[in-house]
Amino acid sequence: MKTYLLAVQFDETTEWSEEEVAAQRAQVAKVNEEMTGTWVFLGGLLPSHASTVVRPAGGAVTVTDGPFAETKEQLGGFWVIRCADLDQALAWAEKCALACGAAIEVRPFEGAQWV
Repeated sequence: MKTYLLAVQFDETTEWSEEEVAAQRAQVAKVNEEMTGTWVFLGGLLPSHASTVVRPAGGAVTVTDGPFAETKEQLGGFWVIRCADLDQALAWAEKCALACGAAIEVRPFEGAQWV
């Protein structure tokens, strides 16, 4: 089995009504239930303004508030799943994209290690 990251790419400039958010969460919960046995870990993230970035510079680090990249599209959440192949991961990504109304980036892990 290969391990894939399905990364949710949200446009943070889009405003959602409470009803839209509730419907979206319900749709994602249905997909999560369907993925039982496939997903390893999943989670949603707070908006990028809640992030802190630690950057290396000359043997030391700097710590700054805010997102790593200045862009309207940010990582909104993710699934880590185990699939037989890329085609199976893409099939799950399609369901996830429809459920959350956002782009899903599919990326295989390289040498994933689990404890």
